[in-house]
Amino acid sequence: MKRLFPLCLLFFPITLSACNSPEKPRPTAETAKPTATVPAETTPIPPAEPKIDAVYTREDSAEVVRLLRECPKERPADVLFFARSFIGRPYVAHTLEGNREEQLVVDLRRLDCTTLVETVTALVMTHRQEKTAFRDFCHNLELIRYGRSGRNGYCSRLHYFGWWIHENERRGIVDVISDPQVFTATKRLNVSYMSVHPEKYEALRRVPARKDSIRSLEQRYNGLSFPVLPKQKTGLSAQALSAIEEGDIIAIATSKKGLDYAHLGFATRDNRGRLHLLNASSIYKKVVDDGDTLLQYLNKHASFTGATILRIK
Repeated sequence: MKRLFPLCLLFFPITLSACNSPEKPRPTAETAKPTATVPAETTPIPPAEPKIDAVYTREDSAEVVRLLRECPKERPADVLFFARSFIGRPYVAHTLEGNREEQLVVDLRRLDCTTLVETVTALVMTHRQEKTAFRDFCHNLELIRYGRSGRNGYCSRLHYFGWWIHENERRGIVDVISDPQVFTATKRLNVSYMSVHPEKYEALRRVPARKDSIRSLEQRYNGLSFPVLPKQKTGLSAQALSAIEEGDIIAIATSKKGLDYAHLGFATRDNRGRLHLLNASSIYKKVVDDGDTLLQYLNKHASFTGATILRIK
């Protein structure tokens, strides 16, 4: 379930000390041997690689590189290749929280619905750039997770998914999909949950002044609107919903006061063409390609009103 926290190597230096050793006799002119001089240009010293400014494990970085190297070239098969690679991965909420200073967190070992979507999106971006380095993945993950000024503290994170949609569409990273025949509803942003309930957020409890900054951001984005496929229309035929492709991001709109989107995942289809949701599930406690159709899934939640659909470019 989308967190109600809407869309927020340790290096141990080794010091080497040389031991004093008895002075050796200096060679005389008769005993000295000529020393070959190697031209400097034949022994270049590689530049030191800059440190990656992120929180991650060796397992995380190795998996990113492996997935990028193994991914097929075809689109949109690359999206579901990455998404399906995480099926069975444990669901854990709030893995981006807990740091006193805002840091880029890369955690492929534990995912919630938002970090699954962000991780897959960053992998797809890096793959389509024909890159396989962990550093490039981190750059893309940071780009999609933070606002216009980049990572600049807790309040720079795109906490509400409506913010995430707006900023990443503006950057040309995703397209918002619509078809006037079936996308007949609209999600108009009117968010306030974080500023009204700061006690639910560790970072806001720790620094109360952040609440005012969050409220200002809520007001800045409020009024934006996105097309929504109404709940009952998610069960239409594959032909009627042909605008939606497998691998598209499904953002589930909610009527809960102060929130915009309640859950995220990726579109898949069964052998009858019906939509399903590949998601990090708080119910199953892991990443699953849900056996329920999208319509069945939405009908289990009275506050779920439909879906906004995005496509990674």
